[in-house]
Amino acid sequence: MPILITNNHSRDIAGLRYIYPVLSRRAGGLSIGINFNTNNACNWRCVYCQVPDLKIGAAPEMDFQLLEEELRFFLESVLHGDFYSRFQVAEAQRVIKDIAISGNGEPTSLKAFAKAVELIGRVATELGVFPNSRYVLITNGSSIHQAKVQAGLKILKAYGGEVWFKLDSATEQGRMLINNVRQSSQAQLKNLLLATQCCPTKLQICLLDYDNQGLPEKERIAFLNLLTIIKAKASLQHIMLYTIARPSLQPEASRLAPLSIAVLHEFADEISLLGFEVSVSA
Repeated sequence: MPILITNNHSRDIAGLRYIYPVLSRRAGGLSIGINFNTNNACNWRCVYCQVPDLKIGAAPEMDFQLLEEELRFFLESVLHGDFYSRFQVAEAQRVIKDIAISGNGEPTSLKAFAKAVELIGRVATELGVFPNSRYVLITNGSSIHQAKVQAGLKILKAYGGEVWFKLDSATEQGRMLINNVRQSSQAQLKNLLLATQCCPTKLQICLLDYDNQGLPEKERIAFLNLLTIIKAKASLQHIMLYTIARPSLQPEASRLAPLSIAVLHEFADEISLLGFEVSVSA
C-alpha cells in the first residue's frame, strides 16, 4: 500500500478514475483531488507539469454516475473507514482540508463543468464535509470568459468555495516560456477580474529557476506592476507563492530547478507591501 507524501500527487493512487488523495503543501493537509481530465489533455503545456503523455485538448465527457459513486465511496472511507491507516497518514494530518477540482489538465474545459461543480458540492455537503472543509477550483483561468465556466464559479461560491487562479508570469514572453500559451496580458487580467466577480479568488504563483536565471528582474518588476493594478481593480487579498517540488515530465525538465526559499520570501515581502496577504510554500 503506497504512503501519502507531499511530493507524490499520483492520480491513480486510490485506484479510482476521478478521485485521488494528496497531502498538499498549499492546503496544509489531506486534499481530495477531482480529476476531470482523465485523458491527460490540457489547453496549456506548463514546463513544470508532472502529467505523463500530456497532450493538447479538453476534458472528455464526464460519467456523472461514476463520479458520484466514487466520491461517496471515497468520502465514506475517509470519514468512517480505514483510509488514514491504510495510507499511513500521520495523526496531525487526518483531516480533510479541501476538495480540489484539479488533475491532469484544465478542468474548466469540461463541457458540463457547472453540473460537475454542483454534484461535488451536493455530495460533500450531504456527507458533512462542507462547510467545514474548503471547496477549491485550481485553474489556469483561460476559459473564465465563457458563460458555462462563470455559471460553475457561481455554484462554487454558493457552496462556500474559492478559485485558485494560476499566474506563473506577468509577461507575455514569460507565459510563452513557462506555460507555452500565447495569452495576452489584457485577456489574462480580464479573466482574473471576471473570476473575482463570480467567486472568491486567490492567486497561485509558481516561481521556478529556469536555466539558472533565478527570478529575472524583468519578471519581478512586471509582477509588482500587475499586482498593483489587480489590487486597485479586484477584490482579491491572498497570494500563494510556491516553487516546484516534483520532477517535471516535460522536455524542459533538465532546465528547471526550485527557486530558493530566500528568494521566495524576499518577493513575498515585496508583495506584502502592496497590501496582499502572502503565503509561501517551498
